[in-house]
Amino acid sequence: MKRTPAKDADEESGVTAPGGIQALDTALSVLRVLRSFDGPATLSDIAREAGMSPSKVHRYLASFIHAGLAVQKERSGRYDLGREAAELGVAAISRNNFVVRASDELEELAAVTGQAALLAVWSHNGPTVVRMERGPHLTTTSIGLGSTFPLLDSATGRVFLSYLPSPQLTARLHNELERAAAAGVSWPDLNPDAASVEALTSKVRRERIAYVDGRYIPGLVAISSAITNWQGEIEVAVTLFGTHKDLLRPDSPARDALIDFAARHSIVPPAQLGGSRSRPAR
Repeated sequence: MKRTPAKDADEESGVTAPGGIQALDTALSVLRVLRSFDGPATLSDIAREAGMSPSKVHRYLASFIHAGLAVQKERSGRYDLGREAAELGVAAISRNNFVVRASDELEELAAVTGQAALLAVWSHNGPTVVRMERGPHLTTTSIGLGSTFPLLDSATGRVFLSYLPSPQLTARLHNELERAAAAGVSWPDLNPDAASVEALTSKVRRERIAYVDGRYIPGLVAISSAITNWQGEIEVAVTLFGTHKDLLRPDSPARDALIDFAARHSIVPPAQLGGSRSRPAR
């Protein structure tokens, strides 16, 4: 399944950037097509979307695999983006000004709260980690740069669910709700239906924080808050996580520190963030 329509391009079309290299423009168009799929894609699907012959697309894919920009799954033979493509994406996203400003103080937040801390942004794969500080007490976890989170059962995902414009969320949210309903999954504070999601996101926006109690990664608790732009939309989620459930208490000092951190780095006036006592970002 494709996420967005790909722009067809072929080197015979003569469409190239002024002063550019026609073959490179064509290669990049193939890479954009590969990116547009929700997951691994067959050679024929990629060729069809790119408007090229399979043999030609295969040559480009071979070069991408050599460069680490693509991989071919051993069992299915399907193609997907490779590690180098992921690292390029994370590097590009991490240059976002909101990320840069928050990164400068993330280590201090981790030290003050005694928790591991991370920054996540929205990417084609959903909420994606672009910065992380382990904090003074090392937490052993599989979470790392480039890790992605679900919307419904992660604190980071719930913040994006609450502050990201709905057109960007609709398909991913629908898929998660369908899977949860089919599996008979529910949560103490959420049922897999639209009304329950709306109630949850209203609560997150009102309290300026989302949390989970170990349901995503057993034994790991997390709280997350949104760094928002001038439109009140999320740019970055900042999340604290650890193993002690004290982190979830309403009077937790770490909770207050996280809310203040997010408000301080947001552009939207504090009153629009639900009455936070902190000032807007500098």
